[in-house]
Amino acid sequence: MKVHDILRVKGSTLFTVTPETLLQNAVLVMSDHDIGSLIVMEHDKLAGILTFREVIQALAKNHGKLDGLQVRSVMNQNPLTCNMETEIDEVRRMMLVDHARYLPVIDQKMLMGVISFYDVAKSVVEAQDFENTMLKAYIRDWPEDTQKAPN
Repeated sequence: MKVHDILRVKGSTLFTVTPETLLQNAVLVMSDHDIGSLIVMEHDKLAGILTFREVIQALAKNHGKLDGLQVRSVMNQNPLTCNMETEIDEVRRMMLVDHARYLPVIDQKMLMGVISFYDVAKSVVEAQDFENTMLKAYIRDWPEDTQKAPN
């Protein structure tokens, strides 16, 4: 299974902000859409990613206040990325090693979507469920032994 398989099922709806967006506004977008990350775009290029991790760190650093902070000041400027052909096992490894919960998907310098740790886990569970169903059907339809064992 590859990243394009996940995006095909998930869809490629993207929520983006600019680096100049006020952090308070970005948090409202994340809350309104029940998402854990926003892609930060500047001049039609990926400039970074804002996740709830950076928001929490900003809240802690600023004693619970986000007044006047721009996304630029807290975003991850060098997010881990993958492409449409990246294998899911590789994505899992990348996410675990780097503690990344969200990966922008870049294909030929174009942003194609974002996959989350949840998206990856869901696809793996669905693939395993399908495999289990097929194995159970195979076992259930196992042909009976036509030869009798000697007494």
